[in-house]
Amino acid sequence: MLEPGPIPADGPICSGSALVHPLDQFYAQAGKPLPPLSVIEGEAVPEPYRRLLVHQADMTPTLEKFHGTLLHLRVIGSRRQGGDYFREVTLLRDDNNQPVEFGAIKISLHLFPASAQAEILQEHQPLGHILESCRIQHTSRPSAFFRIASDRLINELLQLSGAQVLYGRRNTLFDPHQRALAEIVEILPVAAGRESAPR
Repeated sequence: MLEPGPIPADGPICSGSALVHPLDQFYAQAGKPLPPLSVIEGEAVPEPYRRLLVHQADMTPTLEKFHGTLLHLRVIGSRRQGGDYFREVTLLRDDNNQPVEFGAIKISLHLFPASAQAEILQEHQPLGHILESCRIQHTSRPSAFFRIASDRLINELLQLSGAQVLYGRRNTLFDPHQRALAEIVEILPVAAGRESAPR
């Protein structure tokens, strides 16, 4: 079991950096400081977080396979800015509504077909489901992994208590023309480490 405690500085300590954009904007709008976090190498991410974060697959199907259930979306906050759509979310298990991810995403709406845009703006389905159902070709390229200290907001949304050390990644989805479809910050709850291994 992961022991909470000070976050070792394997990489630079980041506060308000591009590493967690667009999550940093939601914190700024709420007048809250970002929790302390540090960049780490993928090899330093402990299991089972490594298998859930250190890969080039979409997060939604990866988490669904691990937890053995479909996931749905809960939008905490969202906004439009030009052709971009920002939202802060949790992903929840369909079987018991337990949160399995907290994060934020910037979606380049104008790069999606109209049908996919409509589904995104309905705020019901995770982006991973929409990419699959609309057959949108894309590649997933994580650019950084980090450990982060949970704060009151993260604990509330992920149903945690006390000081926790969590793990996450920054990921970008690209279309076949190498345009960024979405920039995503994904943070997993410590509870993920207590799940049984996928069958």
